[in-house]
Amino acid sequence: MIPKNEYAAYFEHYIQLVAVKNRSIIENLQHSQQEFDSVLRNLPEEKHNFSYAAGKWTLKELIQHIIDTERIFCYRALCFARNDKTALPGFDQDLFVDYGNANQLNYFDLLDEMATLRKSSIQLFQSFTEEAMLHIGVASENEMSVRALGVLFSGHQMHHLNVVKERYL
Repeated sequence: MIPKNEYAAYFEHYIQLVAVKNRSIIENLQHSQQEFDSVLRNLPEEKHNFSYAAGKWTLKELIQHIIDTERIFCYRALCFARNDKTALPGFDQDLFVDYGNANQLNYFDLLDEMATLRKSSIQLFQSFTEEAMLHIGVASENEMSVRALGVLFSGHQMHHLNVVKERYL
């Protein structure tokens, strides 16, 4: 369980989605990617550009959002693990989606990119010492530990997988 002082209250939902599983960060990263991939790889083509309501993301945009977020959070984890005390900026997820061009990309290429990114994220977290995992940094004006970021990756992915199951299928 990650102590609440290691992440912003905004992330509580994501952290709790995986904290109850009692797995290591690496196991969570592996498991959430396997579950995500097994559901999304088997969807029919007509779902790839589907949006459940006006103004909501398509599945392709949702996948691109998860990719973009994980890339940004990996950078944050790397900076914090290396004890860089630079306060990192936030990002506008909707702006990233608007300029991400996801709907013009191949659906399976996006899933492959997510799988490749997750392998890279796992290797990054495997490289961190126990001490580095406890380092705290600031991003979006909030303090967060490296290990909380590792749990957040899985929780964020599982949150969106739950949305897919509830609203896209």
